[in-house]
Parts: sequence; C-alpha cells; structure tokens
Amino acid sequence: MVILNLENSIVKKKRHTEEQIIGILREAEVPGAEIRTVVRKHNITEQTFYRWRNKYGGMDVSDARKLKALEAENAKLKKLVAEQLLAIDALKEFSRGK
Repeated sequence: MVILNLENSIVKKKRHTEEQIIGILREAEVPGAEIRTVVRKHNITEQTFYRWRNKYGGMDVSDARKLKALEAENAKLKKLVAEQLLAIDALKEFSRGK
C-alpha cells in the first residue's frame, strides 16, 4: 500500500511493526527452527528476513524504538540543513546581482 505524507511525497506503508519484526527474528533464533518455515509462516521473503536481521538483530523492542526515533530525527535534521543550504545559495545569488 502506498500513502502520501505531509509533503505529498509517496511513502510505502509498512506491514510489520518493530515489535513484530523482532518477534519474527526471535522465532527464527529458536534451536531447530528453519528460516524458510518462519519466512513462509509470516509471508515475507528471505531477503526481507536477512535485511531485518542485519538491521534489528540482537535488539530489544525499546532499542528498535530508539533507533526509529533517531532515524526520524536524522531525516528531519538533514531536511533542515538542505533548506538552509538553499537559502544560503539564494542569498549569494541575490547579493551578486546588486
């Protein structure tokens, strides 16, 4: 499913929460559990499983929430820096025109 955010850019809706992802990863860590069966059970691809394992492996739910908050803050700060750089460039162009 695709939704629009406040800036009208396309954002893909996530099907699994961090809690669900960590639960799936823990389920696969159980001795004797095969990754293929866990993947099929939760209707995800092996590629998605390994991507999640690289990102969330060894984390608790609270750690995953902190990571998500930090990623959101980082994106917000990057956007602010980009806007400031545009403003600086615009001021430089304006000052050259005088």
